[in-house]
Amino acid sequence: MTDMANMDDVMTRPATGATAAGPRRKPAAGGLTRDHATLGAVWILLAAFPFVAGNEFVVSLGIMFCINLILIASLNTIMGFCGQISLSHGAFYGLGAYTSGTLSAKLAVEPWIGIPLGMAVAALSAVVIGLPALRLRGHYLAMATLGFNAIVFVLFNELVGLTGGPNGLLGVGPFSLAGNALFALESMYWVVWVAAGLVMLAILNLIRSRVGRALRALATSEIGADALGVNVFRYKLVVFVLTAAMAGLAGGLYVHYNQFASPETFGFFTSVMLVVMVALGGWGRYWGPLFGALIFTVVPELLRSFGDLELFLFGLSMILVMLFMPGGVAGGLEALAGRFKRGGRS
Repeated sequence: MTDMANMDDVMTRPATGATAAGPRRKPAAGGLTRDHATLGAVWILLAAFPFVAGNEFVVSLGIMFCINLILIASLNTIMGFCGQISLSHGAFYGLGAYTSGTLSAKLAVEPWIGIPLGMAVAALSAVVIGLPALRLRGHYLAMATLGFNAIVFVLFNELVGLTGGPNGLLGVGPFSLAGNALFALESMYWVVWVAAGLVMLAILNLIRSRVGRALRALATSEIGADALGVNVFRYKLVVFVLTAAMAGLAGGLYVHYNQFASPETFGFFTSVMLVVMVALGGWGRYWGPLFGALIFTVVPELLRSFGDLELFLFGLSMILVMLFMPGGVAGGLEALAGRFKRGGRS
């Protein structure tokens, strides 16, 4: 009986370390939590961004922030909350972009149709790679997903008739509404603003649901979760497919905003950088991707004036953050807030 009580505790206590995951839940009326209220407040603030941005360049950074947020938040779900190391997110990002972009450039398919199809292609490819790869663990899983990313990158380069090859995919159409193309950056911002908000809301509802509790148990101990009756492989596959579809969504938004796609955007370096941003923002913390996306979007622009030193300074800043805030920016802020609370009580 004692052993069973200990196993039950795995399901109920918060995960530790990299999976110290989840927003603190304080249920309110209608099942809403403090994090729902915070998410609503943050999105209202982001709604004001185009009005205070000042120029189109800053608005374009806001667009890329929302796209990067979808990417990093989805990767944080599979890595931070589920504990599975994936180096294939760049491939899913590219599959969403090239599917919708190719349909637009070759067949004049509207983005509103092309993007869901791109998400479906990314999800289907996740099923194909996930069925064998998710039976692996740790660095073996990382190597399998890395191999898939490499294969997809080669296909983007070699299928010249479809993808444009190394020269990139040209002729991708923008979003349109009632037959009118949304060329204005402010219009595109609202599209990605809504998409990113829905993704963040979906992830919040997921991690505070029964499935989310199972994922935290799985991340803490796959053996323990299996002993509790959690279908470990099924949960891993479902989350892997779901997050791949989210990456496909980000890819579709990117290609129709940029109206161009190049294989380099979706290569191995992108997958690695997304993993780094998950860690910098706060591995396994709901608000971590917000900080990771901010770093990924803004810091390279701030360092661009340094020329050849840009990559060096970017790497140095990442090392410093991980040395002094091993829980990422979100973890560091949580620790700081905890100190203030303890100081106030004393």
